[in-house]
Amino acid sequence: MQIDLVINAEPVAQGRPRFSRRGSYVSTYDPPKSKQYKALCQQQLQQQYSKKPLEMPIGIDVKFYRSIQKATSKKDRELKLRGVIRPVVKPDVDNFYKAVTDAMTGIIYHDDNQIVEVNMAKYYGNKPRTEIKIYTI
Repeated sequence: MQIDLVINAEPVAQGRPRFSRRGSYVSTYDPPKSKQYKALCQQQLQQQYSKKPLEMPIGIDVKFYRSIQKATSKKDRELKLRGVIRPVVKPDVDNFYKAVTDAMTGIIYHDDNQIVEVNMAKYYGNKPRTEIKIYTI
């Protein structure tokens, strides 16, 4: 079984948790940018997958396509689109991954601890997006 999903938005990395204190009580929360991105992901994922969340071990292939910088030569632009030049700038691919897998929790699977195999990559693209393939193990 394989599930193919696409999140049509510029990938956003999971930000570091924020902390607030009220008296002796401390709470953590997502930074606003991460929270908004996860909400957008969840909305798009729910439109593409309406079945019950998976309950078995799964593998996931994720490709993150970032926008190409405006100040890029035509030659470099073409090389970036073909995947010859890959993004070696921040944010890290694992921070993109964390934001997406957190958003899929409760929609695609019950908990991200069900993920037992991972393949992830960053690319440049004309259309920023995240392509996800989920397969059962």
